[in-house]
Amino acid sequence: MMRRLPSLLPLAGLLAVATACGGRYSAKVPDDMVAQLPYENKIDLLEAENDLFIAYDKVDETENEVARTRDQIRRAKRAEGIASDEVGQAKDPATREIAQLTVDEVRARIEYLRARQTLNVQARDVEELARQCAVARYQLARLLAVRKAKIKGSEGYKPEDFERQAKSCEAEVADRKKGLKPDEEMLTRTRTEWEKRKEVLAKRTFDARASPFVERL
Repeated sequence: MMRRLPSLLPLAGLLAVATACGGRYSAKVPDDMVAQLPYENKIDLLEAENDLFIAYDKVDETENEVARTRDQIRRAKRAEGIASDEVGQAKDPATREIAQLTVDEVRARIEYLRARQTLNVQARDVEELARQCAVARYQLARLLAVRKAKIKGSEGYKPEDFERQAKSCEAEVADRKKGLKPDEEMLTRTRTEWEKRKEVLAKRTFDARASPFVERL
């Protein structure tokens, strides 16, 4: 289903935001040319418009994930402090053991969350760049539309320049994604270590699936 334009921030507003944010992929077709497009030619822009809104949504999703993980790290640090206090205050070996296992689990969780946050930030940067690519593709679609409609002045813009801009941006996104591999590997390692600590604690507290000592992310 084709997505409708949002009422609070119309497409022109999105493009204004994108332009204000800068970036190397900034070639654009003047708005006054696009405004002259007949309705049947504006339809040619729908797919590129939809891709643009999806790109903005993905940036928002990565921003939200950064915020969620930041909150989880804060909670884990508070839990670490409480568990550390309980180690010193424990009155018997069994209680002390569970408290220490809790410390071990929460420290492993913090390491995992930090690795995840590193990847989150990298992913957000990639999606920011991908958004610039979506804008570049949209500008290419605008140019093709105004040239097809023979709008005055459109002949002065070269499609190959806009195509080169979009392809260059997409190639940069692909390179950035390849660069995420070390962070993804670190995430896997820290996740595995946390899962081990979590399992030990859960078993020691009798129920691996319902232990109140283990937080699930």
